[in-house]
Amino acid sequence: MQPSADSLQIGNYIGALMQWRDLQDSYEAFFSVVDLHALTQPNNPSELREKTRRTAAQYIAAGIEPSRSTLYVQSHVRAHAELAWILSTITGFGEAGRMTQFKDKSQRYGADSASVGLFTYPVLMAADILLYQTDIVPVGDDQKQHVELTRDLAERFNSRYGETFQVPMPVIQKDTARIFDLQNPTAKMSKSAESDAGVLWLLDDPAVSAKKIMRAVTDSEGAVRYDRENKPGVSNLLVIYAALTGRQIPSIEDEYAGRGYGDFKKGLAEVVVNEFGPVRRRALELLDDPAELDRVLAANAARADETAERTLGDVYDKVGLLRRV
Repeated sequence: MQPSADSLQIGNYIGALMQWRDLQDSYEAFFSVVDLHALTQPNNPSELREKTRRTAAQYIAAGIEPSRSTLYVQSHVRAHAELAWILSTITGFGEAGRMTQFKDKSQRYGADSASVGLFTYPVLMAADILLYQTDIVPVGDDQKQHVELTRDLAERFNSRYGETFQVPMPVIQKDTARIFDLQNPTAKMSKSAESDAGVLWLLDDPAVSAKKIMRAVTDSEGAVRYDRENKPGVSNLLVIYAALTGRQIPSIEDEYAGRGYGDFKKGLAEVVVNEFGPVRRRALELLDDPAELDRVLAANAARADETAERTLGDVYDKVGLLRRV
């Protein structure tokens, strides 16, 4: 995730961190705070450094364990930028231009405001993946196109220069993990939302989170039931409730049958506060000792660097670059 906000939001937690946490049990996992990607948008340097630490702290607080996985800051491993350049030389201008994210942003803000960095963003993402000889990439459906480009580049490089990269497979996260804005339940919850009222932040004070849930948009029917098309607000709250408790939505519907939205929202507020409370406390503890957090990130970056440099050295040999002696 990009360090683009002071706090992650519940969509990041349910849609990514909860699933990443489980993957640590089955895989040698690499997790990165992608600060180089964040440079594609205007930023304040000191704020970017602070947001990078805050994002890493929330990874750890949510259960990404630096002793079990490799958790590092992207810019701490220089091979990311170096491999991205090599991959850019085998990426077609047309195929990069067809990436949905670039097309959407350049159309929305104008071609002159879209940087070359934004245009090559998917190539850097490919480098992020391929450096670690990755088997699977857990992504949302909106990132599947970028992983497909990564696969194409790996296969193209292997065909041209010999077997070098593992060709990764995307693992698409569950549809039920998609969380929508509390005030506009037809729009995906986002760190860049226009209104803070619709976003549940991991580092929000518990009372603030509860108040946002109690004020979430629902409808006039009064029945707690899942109907994404006709009851988007209630359906969104049900998805959050089910994701955080591990319960099935019909079970929650039965519990609140005939009880109205007030009781349902109070129950959900309690679930969210109980889930986020320990995460918030741990993240703030980590941020109170930035030197120790930096030490952990540096040690993990050294582990990541060891793997990344092996891959990059092989790539340099394959393309004919002269090694420094």
